[in-house]
Amino acid sequence: MSKTVQLQEFHDKHGHLTDFSGFTLPLWFRGIIQESLAVRNAAGIFDVSHMGRALTQGKDSQRLLDHITTNDVASLKNGQGQYSLICNHEGGIKDDVLVFRLQDQEHLIVYNAGNREKDHDWIQANSRGLDLKITDVSDQVAMFAVQGPGARQLVHSLSKTDLLDIPRFGCAWTELGGSKVLISRTGYTGEDGFEIFVWDSSIDDPAKARAVWNLILEAGKPHGLEPCGLGARDLLRLEAGLCLYGTDMDETTNPIEARLGFVVKLNKEFIGKQKLQALKEVGTPRTRVGMVTERRVIPRHGFSIVRQGKAVGTVTSGTLSPLLNTGIAMGYVEKEVGQEGALVEVQVRDRLEKVKIVKPPFYDTTRYGYSRKT
Repeated sequence: MSKTVQLQEFHDKHGHLTDFSGFTLPLWFRGIIQESLAVRNAAGIFDVSHMGRALTQGKDSQRLLDHITTNDVASLKNGQGQYSLICNHEGGIKDDVLVFRLQDQEHLIVYNAGNREKDHDWIQANSRGLDLKITDVSDQVAMFAVQGPGARQLVHSLSKTDLLDIPRFGCAWTELGGSKVLISRTGYTGEDGFEIFVWDSSIDDPAKARAVWNLILEAGKPHGLEPCGLGARDLLRLEAGLCLYGTDMDETTNPIEARLGFVVKLNKEFIGKQKLQALKEVGTPRTRVGMVTERRVIPRHGFSIVRQGKAVGTVTSGTLSPLLNTGIAMGYVEKEVGQEGALVEVQVRDRLEKVKIVKPPFYDTTRYGYSRKT
C-alpha cells in the first residue's frame, strides 16, 4: 500500500502522479519545463512532506548528532542549521541531511524519503545510553518548499513576523494562515527561498497543511508562482549541481570523491572519521564532475564516460536543461580525467557524444540561483 502525505487529495486531483520511495506523488502539475522556469524566474511551491523528520530533545541531543553526522553540530546557535552527511563506519554516505538547532538541547534533523526507516533506526541505535528523546515527526509535520527569486518576499508578506532577516540555513518560528510553522532558509533548487514546516498537521488531520498550502498558492499566483512536482525538483537540483541520494551517492560513495568534503569536519569525532581522514590525505581514485553535451542530447544514468576509447567513468544524473538548451549531467570519472575543461565522450546508445567537463552549477550564477545579481 502506497504511503500518503497531508496533501494527497490535492495531488490526486491536480497532479500527474508517479511512485517515489513508496509514495504516490506528483511528477508534474502543468509541466516540468514550465514549473522549472517558474522557479528560476518567479517562484514555485513544492510539497516535500515525504521527507523524513525527527526531533532530538535532551541533554545529549548535540552529542548524538555530532557523533552520527560529519558537520560540526556544536557550532550551531539557536535558530541555525547546516547541511551534513551521515556516514557508515567505512566512510560511505548513508544519507545527506539538514540539522537545525531549534533551542538549547533540541534539534530537528531532516533526511531523505527513501531512507526514513534506515536513518531512524541508525539514530536510535546510536542513542543507546544517552540522555535524550527521539521523536519521528514525519507524519505529524507537513513540509513545503517555496523557491525562486520571489519566494522570500511572498512568504514574508503572509507572515506576522519579519522573515527577511533569516540568514541562509537559519530558521525561525512564525505563523502562517493561523498555523504555527518553522521557516528555514533552505532548499534544493539552487534558488533562494524557504522551507516551511507546518507543525501539528498530521496525515489524519491535515487541515493546517492544506490551509498554509492554499494561502501561499493563491497569494503567489498573480506573481507567477506554480505548484511544482518531482520532475521540476530533479531538473532544478541537477542544474544547480546538487547530489540526489541513491543516484549520485550512496553507501558505496564517500564524501571526498563526491566533492562534499566541505561538510566533513575532522576536528571532532564521528562515525567514519578515520576512513575519511585517510582519504583526505591520500586522495580518491575517482571524482564527481559536471558535464555539458556538445549537441542537444541527454546523458542518462548508467551511461559510460569514455576518453580515447577507454571507459573512464559513469553518468549518475542527466537531463536536458531548459536554461542551456542542451544536455547536462553529473557522474564519476577517474581523477586524472576530471579536470575542468577536459573533453570526454558519453556512450549514448550506439554512438559517442562529445561532452565537456565543467564545474557546477551549470547556469550563469549572475542571472540565476541564490547569489544572482540580476
